[in-house]
Amino acid sequence: MPLQSSRRRPLSGHVVIATHNAGKLAEMDALLAPYGVTTSSAGALGLPEPDETGWMFAENAAIKAQAAATATGLPAIADDSGLCVDALDGAPGLFTADWAGQPRDFLAAMTRVIRELERRAVPQDRWQAHFVSALVIAWPDGHQELFEGRVRGACVWPPRGPGGFGYDPMFQPEGHARTFGEMSADEKHGIPADGSQGLSHRARAFQLLAAACLTPA
Repeated sequence: MPLQSSRRRPLSGHVVIATHNAGKLAEMDALLAPYGVTTSSAGALGLPEPDETGWMFAENAAIKAQAAATATGLPAIADDSGLCVDALDGAPGLFTADWAGQPRDFLAAMTRVIRELERRAVPQDRWQAHFVSALVIAWPDGHQELFEGRVRGACVWPPRGPGGFGYDPMFQPEGHARTFGEMSADEKHGIPADGSQGLSHRARAFQLLAAACLTPA
């Protein structure tokens, strides 16, 4: 498991974002920009995607972050995140991306979620779900830091909105009338200027990371 210590290690300069997912990279770049941190992605560097053999989001994030840090000699940040549907016993969960197949087809993945709910005869008022994000920073010497965030909401059908990526068009966060797919990038993962909690799971995990390891530029 990634280290969660009381002595946080500061992060600055150039870091690797351990992802081949353009949507995740864009969100992380936007979140890191106010701190003067520059990035390269694992995909752009041609790094292979390591096997994600963990049983928890945090474990898979640590695998990806440490692989990138070891390969590049730079600190690396990895996100492992997923949609967990209550009535599907938490699925797709760790297999959120896998449900989209290869090449990724998230409309097919969202359709599968609905078909599974219908197969179990789950009424629409019980389509509650939550997104989880585990962010891990890993350094080449093996030091790791873990930060987790989550947001509750419900699945909707049909999908709504062209924004975001992945399952965003079918997820409506609690207290909101629109899906993540109908929101702007800033609405979804922007960090409020007053210091209050961000909306998305990744924003919430990042706020914890920033408070512990980052200094505004």
